Amino acid sequence: MRTTPARFTPALFAHTEAVLSDALRFAFPADAVVSHYFRQHRELGHADRGFVAENVFAVLRRKRSLAARCADDVTSRRLLLAALACVQGWNRRELDVVLREPEGKWLAEAKAVRREDLPPAVAADLPDWLYEALAAQFPAAELLPLSVALNQPAPLDLRVNPLKADRRAVLERLQADGIAAEACPYSPLGIRLAGKPALAKHPLFLDGSIEVQDEGSQLLGFLLQPRRGEMVADFCAGAGGKTLLLGALMRSQGRLYAFDVAEKRLANLKPRLARSGLSNVHPVRIDSENDIKIKRLAGKLDRVLVDAPCSGLGTLRRNPDLKWRQSPDSVAELTAKQGAILAAAAGLLKPGGRLVYATCSLLDAENEAVVSAFLAQHPEFVALLADEILRKQDIVVDGGVDANGRLRLLPNRHGTDGFFAAVLERK
Repeated sequence: MRTTPARFTPALFAHTEAVLSDALRFAFPADAVVSHYFRQHRELGHADRGFVAENVFAVLRRKRSLAARCADDVTSRRLLLAALACVQGWNRRELDVVLREPEGKWLAEAKAVRREDLPPAVAADLPDWLYEALAAQFPAAELLPLSVALNQPAPLDLRVNPLKADRRAVLERLQADGIAAEACPYSPLGIRLAGKPALAKHPLFLDGSIEVQDEGSQLLGFLLQPRRGEMVADFCAGAGGKTLLLGALMRSQGRLYAFDVAEKRLANLKPRLARSGLSNVHPVRIDSENDIKIKRLAGKLDRVLVDAPCSGLGTLRRNPDLKWRQSPDSVAELTAKQGAILAAAAGLLKPGGRLVYATCSLLDAENEAVVSAFLAQHPEFVALLADEILRKQDIVVDGGVDANGRLRLLPNRHGTDGFFAAVLERK
């Protein structure tokens, strides 16, 4: 469903083209580019901002196939016009206000190009290296549905805070407020919204009853399955979405460390923590996975979640620029870091302790290869079956567990971001 401004004007088109030009330099994440532009242009209203953001991200999602329709003149302007005509379905009359004389003929030809006329990687809107990597992992019958799903905007998922509310009551409140919502199919705490309503001032958000969190991310907490009174760590906590879930599953009892190397990310956790009602969370900034603060806890923890820094290629629905910003070299750098982080985090566990290693990447190089290398070097660890752990909590994810017992979520199968998770236990 497209966002239509009250009045489509050359000025609005120019704003969109300007943001797109900045985003296509790939110097910064696209969402940061869009936010920075909006701060500089506060005269843009809500509908206009929605139009700008939606169409910038539409081009980033479909950049390769749109460029193929631009023939030999690939500019921000042409990419944007092609997106409006070929992705958003605008007709010539709607675009007349911004079209220049020679562009009408080209645009008609661009609209006539069919997906099946394009090379597979171009039709999938993926760079060659990524298409080839996925083609080596997925059967041909799944590759096209997967690429189509990755090029769709993601829904907005919420997680209910069980310390403050239950899902049924939250659903009733949202629906009473005119917000279309339904229970997520897998997470017992998940809610999926039909649109993208503004929730920052909603009473349920302000009192900590709900948080924004993808359903796939929620399932990582249920795989770790922390209990009251345990010592637990979220090793790469970021802004703390998973930390808050772990604390709630612990009923705010025990000790939960939120480790991260970025002070700014941990600062973003503080207001969320205040809303949540949790009292067992201890944010700790570390210099690296080898920080002395980590080593002091060696062999003392019951459970550790490692949501490792990764390419983020499972989140292309939200961050389509990542597929153009990542490369085989950047992935290789990440895999070395992932192995080091996994080994350091594993050192925190006491015998019988559980570790969940997870990424939001689709690539085996960041997932199975990292886990297999770790298990080969650490015979004191064994792998557990993800589906058995989830089934004991009445969570059944059809087609979500591979032959090795790892959780693998895909947007085309499960409606979530792409996630991988392996559950390991210290003997």
